Amino acid sequence: MTDQSFHELRLEGVSRRYGAHHALADLTLSIKGTEFVALLGPSGCGKSTALNCVAGLLPLTAGSIHLDDRRIDTVLPEKRGFGMVFQNYALFPHMSVRKNIGFGLRMRKLSKADATRRIDEAVALVQLEEHQHKRPGQLSGGQQQRVAIARAVALQPPVVLMDEPLSNLDAKLRLEMRMEIRRLHQDLGLTTIYVTHDQEEALSMADRLVVLREGEMQQFGTPEEVYDQPANGYVAGFMGYRNLLHLDVERADAEHVVLAGPGLRVVGANRGEVTAGRAVAAIRPEDFVVGEVDGNALPVTVQIAEYHGRELSVEATTSTGTKIYFRTQERVAPGDELTLGVPRHRVLVFGTGGADEAAGTAEAAAS
Repeated sequence: MTDQSFHELRLEGVSRRYGAHHALADLTLSIKGTEFVALLGPSGCGKSTALNCVAGLLPLTAGSIHLDDRRIDTVLPEKRGFGMVFQNYALFPHMSVRKNIGFGLRMRKLSKADATRRIDEAVALVQLEEHQHKRPGQLSGGQQQRVAIARAVALQPPVVLMDEPLSNLDAKLRLEMRMEIRRLHQDLGLTTIYVTHDQEEALSMADRLVVLREGEMQQFGTPEEVYDQPANGYVAGFMGYRNLLHLDVERADAEHVVLAGPGLRVVGANRGEVTAGRAVAAIRPEDFVVGEVDGNALPVTVQIAEYHGRELSVEATTSTGTKIYFRTQERVAPGDELTLGVPRHRVLVFGTGGADEAAGTAEAAAS
């Protein structure tokens, strides 16, 4: 259905300030046509601000936005032609599904025949043929979300902007709609910018992710890059490195760092140009194994073991009370004493800034 192709959407030094507070600071990135880009981070990180700047709902304090060679940040929102899907759906309760989908088409003064054709196509795309004459109040949350998406794509927009569109749905519906949005993106050749605080959602849907913190971009890369090669301790903490061990540097070179503290000693990959002083060893729970690995041996005592189907999610402590989280398929129980190992390339060592904050916000978002 989309027919407004372009090569590149560029944000150059985009900033949005409220007095002395920077909600968004010097955001520069390039989004390719037909790409799915997720803006990821906790509440207040600037992701919705960035989306609203692209939409034209917020004026820029500094910077510019370009669609190929055309500057658009000075263009009125309705003239940009972007589709928008809001968190609360923003449907008209007194209109039927068809009339909601066709509202933007009427505003653009399309002929009745063209509007009818586009509405028919959009209804079929989101599989609401049986519900097209109902009003929003007669639909489930997932069906209402489909109407909102259909309304956006019926405009045949160059870019579709989505602001946490699944946050009001239950877990099962979120999973179903996640797959549906990705299917529509691929089938229609859309360019999508998607705001979320959910790491799993962003990793599973996006071609590339932008991780934001306090209005500043921390990393822009593919899901694989951001997941396996976080740029700093903040990104690592936000992307699931739940074990963040603050330790002293014993020795370090360009590749590896040896860290030590009361009851702990680990060797990891130097990812933050660490040379001396204090550092953070970031380790995912799933990267631990029972038994020494690569010179890494952490004696722990199991405190809590939760059954998660094929594996257990375990909280353990070292002799000095440091909490260690790991996953295992072995049967363990509270009170068991174990030695945990982890390959040194799975221990990422960064400077101390930001990691704990990110882990806290990521855990809060997950819960």
